[in-house]
Amino acid sequence: MSGQANLLPNNRVLRYTFRERLIHWTAGISYVYLLLTGLAFWTPWLFWIAVVLGGASISRMLHPWAGLVFVFAVILMYGMWSAQMRETAEDKAWWDAMRFYISNEDEKVPPAGRFNGGQKFLFWSFFWCGIVLLLTGIVLWYPQEFPEAVRLVAIFIHPVCALATIGLFMLHVYMGTAYERGAFGSVIRGDVSRDFAMRHHRTWFEEILRQASAKQ
Repeated sequence: MSGQANLLPNNRVLRYTFRERLIHWTAGISYVYLLLTGLAFWTPWLFWIAVVLGGASISRMLHPWAGLVFVFAVILMYGMWSAQMRETAEDKAWWDAMRFYISNEDEKVPPAGRFNGGQKFLFWSFFWCGIVLLLTGIVLWYPQEFPEAVRLVAIFIHPVCALATIGLFMLHVYMGTAYERGAFGSVIRGDVSRDFAMRHHRTWFEEILRQASAKQ
């Protein structure tokens, strides 16, 4: 997409296309369902969640199908963003300045591209966890098709990996709603202010401006 196409009226910048937002929300909604039903099956203390969601049998039936929807969305996100998620020297500098990022000392944080080092970490963590959850989930879906040793490994790894994604998900929600004000709106409307783009993703925004200038 050209720089001119990214620059919108009223000092706005297009951050995510409709397709990107649709796939992101498909992954997000399916993941929340997986999180809730998975917690319901993980401990009796949370079994009431399955009851609220339609009952144990419905939740058990839909959980693996929701998992397939989630993995499909993650694969689509891989196709959209994997090339932009490769680590660069910029990312290493960003990680070295993590303490300044956490303390909101933005002037000391190196400029980031469209995605910063933390966002890239979340992307790859969700991608690989999604693959592991898919493989172990297939074993749990059709346990009679696998040896006992494989089933036991899947029974252990599946919830461990799921708990890891829950921690990542909580971090993702916090960063997108409370820490980076304006980020949540970008996955709904698709755009951010120019101030937001300059503050959090300066390298990306400056490239948009260069492309727009070259087109004029």
